[in-house]
Amino acid sequence: MKVKKNFKNLEDYLWIVLGAVITASGINIFLVPYKIAPGGVSGIATVLYYLSGERLPVGFIMLFFNIPLFILGIRFIGKKFVIKTLLGTILLSLTIDMSRPIGNYIVEKYLINPDINGSSPDILLYSMFGGLLMGIGLGLVFRSGATTGGTDLAARILNPFMTSLTLGQTLLLIDSCVIVFAAIVFQSFQLALYAIVALYISSKIIDAILEGVNFSKALFIISDMSEKIAPRILKELDRGVTALKGTGMYTKDDKQVLLCVVHRGQLTMLKRIVREIDEKAFIILTDIREVLGEGFKK
Repeated sequence: MKVKKNFKNLEDYLWIVLGAVITASGINIFLVPYKIAPGGVSGIATVLYYLSGERLPVGFIMLFFNIPLFILGIRFIGKKFVIKTLLGTILLSLTIDMSRPIGNYIVEKYLINPDINGSSPDILLYSMFGGLLMGIGLGLVFRSGATTGGTDLAARILNPFMTSLTLGQTLLLIDSCVIVFAAIVFQSFQLALYAIVALYISSKIIDAILEGVNFSKALFIISDMSEKIAPRILKELDRGVTALKGTGMYTKDDKQVLLCVVHRGQLTMLKRIVREIDEKAFIILTDIREVLGEGFKK
């Protein structure tokens, strides 16, 4: 048990390192060079970086602003969580500053080279890829049970009190305020729109990593011929079927409601099976973000 726990902790720390590297790549290559500040402490650091005449490193500014959030994190979340967050934040700050020369080289040689793509960089495309990399990196860090500090940590603190929002949506709400601040300082409504694009993509990728991307379908089948439908689903689709007891409130008749979860590719076949047996069957179809258990993900 102890060995398994130590292996899990090691795995978490490796995800934190990988997430910090991916996030730093998105910031250095696609966001900071074009004044795209998609919220968070990284957005604030981007603004201050340019206000300082590019003298204050982005990573250093981020680390400085995270100090008060760490204090809140210790109070509201716990020391064990903050240890991982401290690691993630320090790694991200160091990675951003240490890899800055590499990022500059990539930007100058491949992204703004007039011989390759003309004199005007495609900032919309860069904001999309910046948001994609940030989302992947932050999602991996979140999945390990940590954050990279900043509004990521603020989202972790507030999310339990905002039950109607996912973690990514909470982060989106907080970071919107930072985008407004950046738009005012840079005096550019266009840059704010690019930042919103990056932030939106980032939040969606975070949710996909935390909640799963392999969508399945759940079906509720109401039919008088449930006893014939269920065996065919079990045999032809190799999917489990659960019979729920239901009562029609209009007819007062007792009926079996079949519940079945299938992969998207099996949906057409399942509906065909139901229609072949009972054309009057009532089918309710809904999306399932993640399914854990036999026949699906462990």
